[in-house]
Amino acid sequence: MTETPAGSIATRDAARAELVAILLRTGEEDRAAFRDLYLRTNAKLFGVCLRICGEREAAADVLHDVYLTIWKRAGAYEPSRASPITWLATIARNRAIDWRRAQGSRPTAPIEDAPDLPDTAPIASDTLIADEEAHSLHRCLDELDDNQRDSIRTAFFQGVTYAELAERVSVPLGTMKSWVRRGLARLRECLEA
Repeated sequence: MTETPAGSIATRDAARAELVAILLRTGEEDRAAFRDLYLRTNAKLFGVCLRICGEREAAADVLHDVYLTIWKRAGAYEPSRASPITWLATIARNRAIDWRRAQGSRPTAPIEDAPDLPDTAPIASDTLIADEEAHSLHRCLDELDDNQRDSIRTAFFQGVTYAELAERVSVPLGTMKSWVRRGLARLRECLEA
């Protein structure tokens, strides 16, 4: 049985409310709440750190600093100003950027070693941070057909290229691009409504 969009929105809203409550309890120095917060968010925040740091070991070190910062600043979290995941991702992003800057210049490699140009669509962490309307985005995503929704979520929230996506689901690259393009057009219409 598939879950209805309304059901998944209600589930998402309940999960968000639960995360807000856990973060607020963490702000009251509740160690059990902090442990629960870590278990629920460490994979997502590690992904933000890894994307910016580019090295697993560095990302793990930065993530440690992120949770120290969260422990110290959780009391300042205001649910009316940002979703909990946006607030947490902002801390992770800023700590990772600080780490990157502290490393000085980036190592260079010959142009031949450069990867193909990535898709210019925003990455998940930027979308989370920039878009306080995440609820509307997810509602609109739930209205897309399965192929479009899954392709868009994987491409933009996991940073997977169209070619990798097409290979994963065994469809031609043109088909994958078409699914994403049509899905994005429908998303735009839904978000502008």
